[in-house]
Amino acid sequence: MMDIKRIGFIGTGIMGSHMAMHLMDKGYELTVFNRTVEKTRTLTEKGARLAHSVSECVCGQDAVITIIGYPKDVEEVYLGEGGVTENAKQGTLIIDMTTSAPSLAVKIYEKAKDKGLYALDAPVTGGDTGAKAGTLTILAGGDKEAFDMALPLFEAMGKNIVYTGKAGNGQHVKMCNQIAIAGALSGAAEAISYARAAGIDEKAMVEAIATGAAGSFQLSNVAKKGMNGDFAPGFMMKHFVKDMGLADEEAVRNGIKLPVLENVLDICRRLEGAGCAEEGTQSILKFYE
Repeated sequence: MMDIKRIGFIGTGIMGSHMAMHLMDKGYELTVFNRTVEKTRTLTEKGARLAHSVSECVCGQDAVITIIGYPKDVEEVYLGEGGVTENAKQGTLIIDMTTSAPSLAVKIYEKAKDKGLYALDAPVTGGDTGAKAGTLTILAGGDKEAFDMALPLFEAMGKNIVYTGKAGNGQHVKMCNQIAIAGALSGAAEAISYARAAGIDEKAMVEAIATGAAGSFQLSNVAKKGMNGDFAPGFMMKHFVKDMGLADEEAVRNGIKLPVLENVLDICRRLEGAGCAEEGTQSILKFYE
């Protein structure tokens, strides 16, 4: 099994910066790239090397990890001119941890295989809290050999690490996760809205039901945060909209209709257009105000 020492890390935003820091804490040598250089500062001050392009970040690494914005960004970074698959040395392990399209994950896997690279799609869940604590859930799809090579890296960043099978499966399981969140988050928001309309102390209501059958992370943490007037992003609304859109597209492709998802997606798209794009997903509460 390949001994991984040097990692190129692309995408040092809200989650990526914490994930990269955990890898450095485990002794890995990191080269980092972000389009906004300021977002790499915490890592470079600790000793990470700053790259000024994707190709520079990838060159000579044992592994490359990405957690970036949208599928179009993933496609450009991996398959575009100067991208990962064109510049990684043969035998490099490449891991995309962005939530992206399953079909794109398969496309990257096939291109990587042609180039003699090992590829995994490994989206995460757990938000900024999990990224900071190193307790993310990591959903990996691809060859088992590649997963085994990546496991020590995953263990530095997460706690619940799941091999989901072939390329694209990691993204499919992440779609299931986002579908479930959509229902739980909207349900929590509606419960709070109902309590307000009925003149119930909403904080007492949440405490009362959070330990019963209605309890969820979305109720006790995300919605509660918004209920207290805090709309700072743990997970941005615009990224939630992107994820739900991908899940809806996959559902249509597979011939199924997901009415709850479609309704929540419509609500969140409206909020995104009303200026909530870079707020946390708890801003769904604003729809009911």
